[in-house]
Amino acid sequence: MELDRSRIKEGLQSGLRKGLNGFLWIMKILIPVSLFTALLAWTGWLDHLDFLLQPVMSILSLPAMATLPLLIGMLTGIYGGIAAMSVLPFSQDQMTLMAIFLLIAHNLIQEGIVQAKSRIHPLKATLFRLVAATLTVIAVAPFLNVTMTASEKTGSSLEMTRPLIEALQEWGLTTLSLSIKIFVIIMCILTLLEILKTFDLISPMVRVLNPLLKIMGLNQKVGFLWLTAVIFGILYGGAVIVEEVKAGHLTEEELEELHLSIGINHALVEDPSLFLSLGLSPFWLWVPRVIVAILAERVLALWRVLKRKK
Repeated sequence: MELDRSRIKEGLQSGLRKGLNGFLWIMKILIPVSLFTALLAWTGWLDHLDFLLQPVMSILSLPAMATLPLLIGMLTGIYGGIAAMSVLPFSQDQMTLMAIFLLIAHNLIQEGIVQAKSRIHPLKATLFRLVAATLTVIAVAPFLNVTMTASEKTGSSLEMTRPLIEALQEWGLTTLSLSIKIFVIIMCILTLLEILKTFDLISPMVRVLNPLLKIMGLNQKVGFLWLTAVIFGILYGGAVIVEEVKAGHLTEEELEELHLSIGINHALVEDPSLFLSLGLSPFWLWVPRVIVAILAERVLALWRVLKRKK
């Protein structure tokens, strides 16, 4: 019994230490990047960047004004994308396509940096997600009744209309709330992980996940990390992945497979649920991403085989 208490204490101390380190490096990313994007949104410059995505809109079966919600979502995350979508005259099917795109390709700056911290090039990680989001929307569009009759207005209602101090106060409160949430999640995850490691319980848990991991095309070594990202997302799961990368437990190929899968298919609980408030179908919010993540791993495996034969 005394030995068990000693091991629990050791696991707690190690987990709390790693959790604090993980939280601090996330804050170094979160605070400056979120402040930059908040200021960019406040100035109204985002409204004038629509042209960057207009050529893509016809491919996505979306009107030109969809560039604004997509751009905001890619820069600032799910919340910003939903806010923009809710004030523009989109049909349910148009919003469904935008939701599918943003569930895969949102918050690309912050999450790209987080992925870079765990030894995958941020450009590669971001391109993975953009290509996957585009192909998923193209595949789903024929199953929806998407029309192009909505107004082409650019979302001027979101332009700068309030004092800077008010915008900064909102950013500060939002960042504080998010920071507290991140702190609790990271400390709990890393502390639990260290205790599980102390008692050698990781392997039995991953073995239970083996059938699912095989379907997803992943190695069992990434089981816990994949599950963490799928439940909590890249931002939260990133700290856990970074700690494992530092320990040298994963190869470059295993890391690439992991990041490809979680880049497409992360935060399966919270993120899709947010779009339910817009009256969108749960089927389209959950199912396409899982299917595309499975197919992406198969394509990656085939590419590696062909590459080795050259």
